[in-house]
Amino acid sequence: MTTAATEERATLVQPIFAGILAALVGFASSFAIILQGLISVGATHEQAASGLFALCAGIAVVGITLSLLTRMPVAIAWSTPGAALLIATGAIEGGFEAAVGAFLITAALIVVAGLWRPFGKAVAGIPMPLASAMLAGILFNLCLAPVRAMAEMPALALPIVLAWAITLRIARLWAVPVAVVVTGAIIAFATPLPDGALAEIWPSPVFVVPAFTFDALVGIALPLFIVTMASQNIPGLTVLRSNGYTPAVRPIFVSTGVASGFTAFFGGHTVNLAAITAALCAGPEAHPDTTKRYIAALTTGIAYIFIATGAGFAAAFVAAAPPVLIEAVAGLALLSSLAGALVAAMSDEKTRLPAIVTFVTAASGLSVAGIGAAFWGLVAGGALMALDRFGKPLAKE
Repeated sequence: MTTAATEERATLVQPIFAGILAALVGFASSFAIILQGLISVGATHEQAASGLFALCAGIAVVGITLSLLTRMPVAIAWSTPGAALLIATGAIEGGFEAAVGAFLITAALIVVAGLWRPFGKAVAGIPMPLASAMLAGILFNLCLAPVRAMAEMPALALPIVLAWAITLRIARLWAVPVAVVVTGAIIAFATPLPDGALAEIWPSPVFVVPAFTFDALVGIALPLFIVTMASQNIPGLTVLRSNGYTPAVRPIFVSTGVASGFTAFFGGHTVNLAAITAALCAGPEAHPDTTKRYIAALTTGIAYIFIATGAGFAAAFVAAAPPVLIEAVAGLALLSSLAGALVAAMSDEKTRLPAIVTFVTAASGLSVAGIGAAFWGLVAGGALMALDRFGKPLAKE
């Protein structure tokens, strides 16, 4: 073997490792949130496992395809903030079928955002402070879960929180995965498993016939679309552009929207650009040569094919765990997202009041006519911002 061939193989190890790392971190740090979100809006554990499997498959297909076609590190993921929205929304009239109908509408809106430029610009024009404040309000109650767990089950919750905090200091990227492993150990040794909890750990796709209701449209579909665009797709594009890539937006939005439509029929909510793990694939850590970094995103997609086979086990893990412990892990995983959303929401003094109104309304749990607090938070903050800009100005101190 020539020296050049050896060096070439050596250089491929770096992006392959980065891609595997992105897949493992992305899955381990948020699969519990995905499952809890689907269950919160009415999915059975079998439907939730099916949804997780479908999302993994969608991530794999779109990630592999876009990376090969564009030769760019286009990393794909699920919408973790979107799953947090589902947890905050809870059960809706029409059950999980209505939620699936909302997922389909969200998928259609993402496709339209890619095909119809004026609509895409209008979505991008939603004031970022309000979108970030809405996201922060959605995440706030879930991020209180570790505190609640410490109060309700201190002997079980304390090791999880300590493992997360210590790993955060040593290897920040692995803090949540380590917390998940500790949680699994606690479930295995300190809590009784329900009979049959691990009987069927292989994923079994479950087709869900969608139902379309106005409550689900306004309470889930529209907020899910806004959260996905604001916290996943737009930041994902920013990561790519900041690393020297200029991908065409239309194919990305259309392909992720179409994939989201297919996954919805099997219980998955949204497939979109990766935001947090995108930097692992697009940054210099993946490869010093920008033309080779697409291998990292390609590897992430391939890894998700194998990860998909563990969806049933992941669902059994969540089913066997005390809910407060799963919520605690989810809250720890979302703390950084909450911090980022609050900073983005409050950084501009001119929009701070509308943003805080959006935040407190979205965090309140308010439900009017079956429509959840996330939507009303955006309405309240938007109305105050409109009054400030076009009506009588708010008093300035």
